[in-house]
Amino acid sequence: MSFLNKYYPIVLAFFALIYSVFLWFSGSKLEGLYVGLWPLTILAFTLVLAQIQNKNKSSK
Repeated sequence: MSFLNKYYPIVLAFFALIYSVFLWFSGSKLEGLYVGLWPLTILAFTLVLAQIQNKNKSSK
């Protein structure tokens, strides 16, 4: 399994965080706050999907 395949949610969350900081400091504070919620959502969704996959593997 390649690095990007395994860690793509973390990379995606990192880029969302960087984009949020960019928006905040460019003056779009509300947009920066909104985009700042994306990394948490991405990582939480990834954990949910991993739990579902683990449950499906253990039930087989």
